[in-house]
Amino acid sequence: MPKPSLPSGTRDFGPETVRKRNYILNTIRGVFELYGFQPLETPAMENLETLMGKYGEEGDKLIFKILNNGLDLPEKEASAREAFELVLKGKNTKELTERALKYDLTIPFARYVAMNHGQLTFPFRRYQIQPVWRADRPQKGRYREFTQCDVDVVGSYSLLNEVELAGVYHSVLTRLGLYGYELRVNSRKILAALAEVCGGAEKLTEITVAIDKLDKIGLEKVKEELSSRGLTAQQIETIAQYLAIEGTNAEKIHQASALIGSTELGKKGLEEISFLMDHLYSSAGNIPGNAPAPIGAGPNLVVDFTLARGLNYYTGLIFEVKAPPTVTMGSIGGGGRYDDLTGTFGVPNVPGVGISFGVDRIYDVLEELKLFPDNVYTGTQVLFFNMGIQESKTALSLLQQLRGIGVRSEIYHEQAKMDKQFKYAEKRNIPFVVIIGSSELEQNTCVIKNLDKGEQQTVSQETLVRFPF
Repeated sequence: MPKPSLPSGTRDFGPETVRKRNYILNTIRGVFELYGFQPLETPAMENLETLMGKYGEEGDKLIFKILNNGLDLPEKEASAREAFELVLKGKNTKELTERALKYDLTIPFARYVAMNHGQLTFPFRRYQIQPVWRADRPQKGRYREFTQCDVDVVGSYSLLNEVELAGVYHSVLTRLGLYGYELRVNSRKILAALAEVCGGAEKLTEITVAIDKLDKIGLEKVKEELSSRGLTAQQIETIAQYLAIEGTNAEKIHQASALIGSTELGKKGLEEISFLMDHLYSSAGNIPGNAPAPIGAGPNLVVDFTLARGLNYYTGLIFEVKAPPTVTMGSIGGGGRYDDLTGTFGVPNVPGVGISFGVDRIYDVLEELKLFPDNVYTGTQVLFFNMGIQESKTALSLLQQLRGIGVRSEIYHEQAKMDKQFKYAEKRNIPFVVIIGSSELEQNTCVIKNLDKGEQQTVSQETLVRFPF
């Protein structure tokens, strides 16, 4: 008999974990609704042609393809083997696979907008919280199945949308207690300007793919990769100067302007970042959070010209959220502007911008920093002991009354020794037990025991619903 196991890169979530995840998801969903975004869901799988070619050469390799039905039929064996050989050579064939698990939520959203643009009211503000799948190498903070939380605005070129999305990040992360996060920002226009300075726009993909690996492989390896992609020594040196930009946000913008500000794209990209900074800090006192931020405070914005986000569909400002430096975790969110994503589906000129939260990574960060509130662990608030047939009937009646006013309650499933029922409550972290024995039944009372404090009191059954559980 095979030993029960899970596919690599996936996880089960027990009750305690689910409650913690719900705390994160409910916090995020609450902020999304606060900012006026509408919910949307799309299928777990998409047509393969919908996904391929949208994530860059590295991303396309991580798409989980789904085999067609019926490949095991004898009459299809020869064609299936032939199709599989083509797939091994990097070529897709509809004989073998036509569908795939979705890699992210942005491309399915773009497909939805393209299919429904005639019925939507623009700008269309949507949020989406669903699992996605990537054939990545599992490691800490990186899974093959994980939940994404996306929020997007389509149908508007206004940079005020980027300002709003930075506010969404700030509101969510500060509500979760992650005050030390960093919101890193760059612009694809600046990267395109760098490519222009280095010989032409056709080099943009080679440059961004290499730069996107800077944190993982270091500058020297990035240089080697750029060289292998056909860039000259002079072009590589220009990119190295670009990657060496440092200082305050204002100093970085000044240095970048000297390097690529003479190009139209470079000038525009730097103007976008300046617009974001100006509007964020002038309105920071009004960003929704646990409490109003002091005037002059706001999102922890860091201009980062090394930020590339190796996805081909970004066209303007791009974001990446870094966890507080006290934890060893990479990105916990990211996004950016994509001004013609629906064009790939035959509906051109629909601008958009969006961001994403990495729920699984945020969970790990909150766990490491011990930021989950105590009440997140509480499921059942009250356990009624089962002391006998008549006693349990009375307990069931009172139980329903408590449930009617929103108190999470249950009754022990069978008559048992009190010690066993107490142990059940303790293992389940149930803070209160209600005991109705024969004497309490005669006197219309009940005993309430607070297990956390070790205190108990007797109240009438009629007043139980007013007890402050």
